[in-house]
Amino acid sequence: MKQKLDQKQVQKLVLAPALQQAIRLLQLTNLELEEVINQELEENPMLELEEDNPQEAAASTPPGEEVKPEEEIGQTETPPDEFDEIIFAAGFQDYFDEDIPYSGQGDRERVPFENVVSRRPSLWDHLNWQASLTFFEPSELEIAEFIIGNLNDDGYLTINPEEIAARLQLPLEKVEAVREKIKMFDPPGCASLTLSEALLAQMDSLNLQDEVARKIISDYLPYLQRADHQELARLLNLSLSELKLHLDLIKNLDPAPGHKYREDRDIYVVPDIFVVKEDGEWKVYLNEEGLPRLRLNQYYSQLVQAGFREDQETTRFIKDKMKRALWFIRSLDQRNRTIYRVARYIVDRQKDFLEQGLDHIRPMTLLEVARELGLHESTIGRVVANKYMMTPLGLFPLKFFFHKSLSGTYGEEVSSLRVKERIKRLIENEDRNHPLSDDEIVDILSRENIVIARRTVAKYRGQLDIPPSHIRKKKFMMEEVT
Repeated sequence: MKQKLDQKQVQKLVLAPALQQAIRLLQLTNLELEEVINQELEENPMLELEEDNPQEAAASTPPGEEVKPEEEIGQTETPPDEFDEIIFAAGFQDYFDEDIPYSGQGDRERVPFENVVSRRPSLWDHLNWQASLTFFEPSELEIAEFIIGNLNDDGYLTINPEEIAARLQLPLEKVEAVREKIKMFDPPGCASLTLSEALLAQMDSLNLQDEVARKIISDYLPYLQRADHQELARLLNLSLSELKLHLDLIKNLDPAPGHKYREDRDIYVVPDIFVVKEDGEWKVYLNEEGLPRLRLNQYYSQLVQAGFREDQETTRFIKDKMKRALWFIRSLDQRNRTIYRVARYIVDRQKDFLEQGLDHIRPMTLLEVARELGLHESTIGRVVANKYMMTPLGLFPLKFFFHKSLSGTYGEEVSSLRVKERIKRLIENEDRNHPLSDDEIVDILSRENIVIARRTVAKYRGQLDIPPSHIRKKKFMMEEVT
């Protein structure tokens, strides 16, 4: 055995910093991109906002500084190997595509303060506020805060009272007494351990004295889940009409009392792409509203081209910032061109959908678009992520247009979205006395030249949150009872 040095060549895929930046920008939404651009403007003095006034360039020169005219700049000797990015800058404009249409070139209007809504109190904030006004003994307040801190988003207690008593070293009876009071807070039913307990707490809070409804909640909830109203009526010795009165009361109770305090209820979307029909043709516009338009700082650009070299540290700083600015601008332009190409392909393929509706949507996959545009499938996935397209039919996420296809009788492709919509319509218009089974839906679709398996119908029905036919039939029968 001996030690020795060997030299060999290998091929290795390395993501350069510029490529990493381009990939990161590609998957950002407009709101996220605006934040990144503003941060880059703060960190890089080589970048500035592109103004409509051509005199802004002169104003960018610091007072007391003079920049040589272009004739003198051209006469200055610049080492060819020192500012190699100048060569890149000279041909940089070739990357820009002025043919990409944009919408919303003006600055976004500032949102008035009166339209800014403050953050809603969370469930835990709301309950803790009520606890501070209810419990004045330190040990009781400690128990209440511990219980409230262990509630999930729906308001249920995720830890046993016995464990709470053991951790706090307090009597179990005291823990249960505090929990009973919290169950009467707003919203009532929070801190319950089970669904039955939460529903009964809500009845107590509303002072509802329906003993039959209480018995159903306490002993017969599984029958409600199966919609087995006939058996439930038999066990309670009631007619269906009498049972329906008690079930209507139960339906008004909330199985998830903490749900209304969830913070993810309101989602605001800014479209990244606009699609409009002009002169009989579908046009695609990128939404650039509120996005700053960047350019290189004129003063520093001329300074670099003039061969500014007072010291090596300053020269190195200017070189690094200039190169970073150029790559950032190029990455932004590359992002816009890629998004536009993908959006343009989607619109061209889905013209029938835009003009005639969901029944005419065509199946499409990421791999198909990648092959047609000469891009990688992962690139298309980043373009599609978190992007939205505004069309005359409404606002759609780009992911909406990518779905699998089914085969027709004669081999034609049929969109899975179209099949789901057809299943939904069939069930909406079915005979309430004889709901359609999955096998019957398969037969109807087969007569419409759509080849589909029964398990696929069941899967699509589940995704549409539609119960099976026997459950629907029982619910229809109960609704018809007077």
